[in-house]
Formats: sequence, structure tokens, C-alpha cells
Amino acid sequence: MTKENNHSVFMKAALEEAGKAFDKGEVPIGAVVVYDGEIIARAHNLRETASHPLTHAELLAIHHASGHFESFRLEDCTLYVTLEPCVMCSGAIIMSRISHVVFGAYDPKGGTVRSLMELLDEPRFNHRPGVTAGVLEEECSQLLKNFFRNLRLKKSQDRQR
Repeated sequence: MTKENNHSVFMKAALEEAGKAFDKGEVPIGAVVVYDGEIIARAHNLRETASHPLTHAELLAIHHASGHFESFRLEDCTLYVTLEPCVMCSGAIIMSRISHVVFGAYDPKGGTVRSLMELLDEPRFNHRPGVTAGVLEEECSQLLKNFFRNLRLKKSQDRQR
């Protein structure tokens, strides 16, 4: 299996996690952490459910992966996430020493891997993971578009009642 095929397989697993968030009424973002070709952690957004700003899919997946190793160092791990990470998640990626980040949809309003800035490429940090952008971008983007379309429709219907 080629690296591109692997990226697609693991991004589909992240999309499954995003679907779980969607079903809970959360912004549908999913993440998985892969080590040695195996998924060692899965997570999806829980900000609304947990009423907590730190429960982004990436942070939860990093937390679970750290438990797998009983260490904060996630060297040789790849994080797959359906949406380009924000500044908080990019910071956690750097601090956890994740080797590679693969994301699906770009986030022009909050993404700090490629869109607003290239934080993971900052040479002054002691760690810089590799980045692969746009894997299954259309599927990842469409899930977010569907979620926000449904949210706007529901708000419109609620106003009409």
C-alpha cells in the first residue's frame, strides 16, 4: 500500500470520528493518531458536550496517545485530523513531538498549519513535524459544510416558531 493510500485509509478513520461529533451536534472534526501503521488513539470534538474549550479532537487524541505510551513524547506518530489545526492544537502537536500531521480541509479562519500562518514550520521551535495537507479534502470539507448548513436551517426554523 502506498503512503497516499495509507493517508486515505487513516483519514477515513478520522472522518468516522468526525461523524460521531456530527451525530452529537458537535462541529464535526475527528482525529486519529497512528504509530507503526496502527491507530493507537481516536477522538472527536467534544467542546459543546463537555462545555470545555480544550476538548478539540486533536487534543483528545494526543491525550489518549500519550496514555498509550505513558509519555508526552509521541515521536514516530502521525496525527490525522479532518480540519487544519488551530493555534492551540498546533502548539500541542509541537509539544508532544508528533512526527507528522496530515489534515483534510483547510481552515481559512483559524488554521495555523498553512492558512493563517505556518506555525508547525517555525524554525525557532525545537520540533517541526512534517505536514501533508488536503488529504480527502472534499469529503472533510463537505461534512463541515453540511453541519453548518443544518445548523443554519435549524436556527431559521426555530425563529419561525
